Amino acid sequence: MHILGISGSLRKASLNTAALRACSEVLPQQVTMSIFDLSPIPIYNEDLRAQGLPEPVQQLREQIRAADALLIATPEYNFSIPGVLKNAIDWASRPPEQPFDGKPIAILGATPGGLGTSRAQYHLRQVFVYLNGHLLNRPEVFISGAPNKFDADGRLTDAATAENLGKMLAALVDWSKRLQG
Repeated sequence: MHILGISGSLRKASLNTAALRACSEVLPQQVTMSIFDLSPIPIYNEDLRAQGLPEPVQQLREQIRAADALLIATPEYNFSIPGVLKNAIDWASRPPEQPFDGKPIAILGATPGGLGTSRAQYHLRQVFVYLNGHLLNRPEVFISGAPNKFDADGRLTDAATAENLGKMLAALVDWSKRLQG
């Protein structure tokens, strides 16, 4: 089984990208994970799309389609989804055959704040309901106070968070198998 990780942050020292890297260290057996870099995705423009999907968008769509499940780590900006993440979803979801349809998806988020990106995660769930993504309902992972849970190199140092990530990944694998029948 292969999981595609997507971070909604472009920052070099992103806590959400660090959380995805931490997930790759607590994967269940026989599961692999890669992380897609959203930085080459251009700002969505219907005129640009009419000329054909840009190569980075084609790569994103292909990797989503090929993955058995998605794991999205989202920051929270202004109580919602960061623009870079919404932009990538908008590009990837254009017809024909948008790749989120029927895809098992888990969401997590890391933030210095106390609510652990809960608002952004709920907005992201709304987007994926429309796209017919099959969202993992629980466990939910809200990493609050995240700068205290990662070291200066972005390595997770908090055992309870690592345990929660492991539980989410195991549930995502189980959910994916159940959906495959």
